[in-house]
Amino acid sequence: MAILGYARVSTNGQVLDIQELQLRAEGCTKIYGEKQSGISDKRPLLRQTAP
Repeated sequence: MAILGYARVSTNGQVLDIQELQLRAEGCTKIYGEKQSGISDKRPLLRQTAP
């Protein structure tokens, strides 16, 4: 069974790399990541993958 992880950054100048490394270190085998503002609650990828 896959262990899911989710990484998010707020701006295009930021990268997901460090979050993804940390999630993999914790055992996540499938990681979803997106660039969405923290002000907005619109996070389509998170909503799509949430149980």
